[in-house]
Amino acid sequence: MTSVANKMMAAGNRSAAWVYRRTKGRIGGSANGVPVLLITVPGRKTGVPRSVPVAFFEHGHGYLVAASAGGGKADPQWIHNLGAAGKAHISVYGEQHEVDARIVDSSERDELWQEVVLARAPFFAKYEEKSGRTIPLAVLTTH
Repeated sequence: MTSVANKMMAAGNRSAAWVYRRTKGRIGGSANGVPVLLITVPGRKTGVPRSVPVAFFEHGHGYLVAASAGGGKADPQWIHNLGAAGKAHISVYGEQHEVDARIVDSSERDELWQEVVLARAPFFAKYEEKSGRTIPLAVLTTH
């Protein structure tokens, strides 16, 4: 992605995060019928916390998030930052939670992809096809 495209994406994420916070998810709280949370993770290089809206699936005692980037060719930076940090702050419709985060390995990922993600949002298959990559998944467990 070009520098201009990266800046535009970052500005869009900042705006979406601001609206989500202000409305406690009433605006921006779903995408294509899938609920959205706001995840805040420190950058691996800068340590600066960044917030992005991310579609989620309730799973077990927490949440499952997919780093689909809407079918973009590269993994979004937040998933790499999440893997490095191992924890994050999330806002789910105004409720604040500290979470432990774990990027799932390939065998668990394939099972969760089929049984959770595609079972609830089959259109995610198009994101993966469009992206040409295996979309990473992370499990977020509340404290």
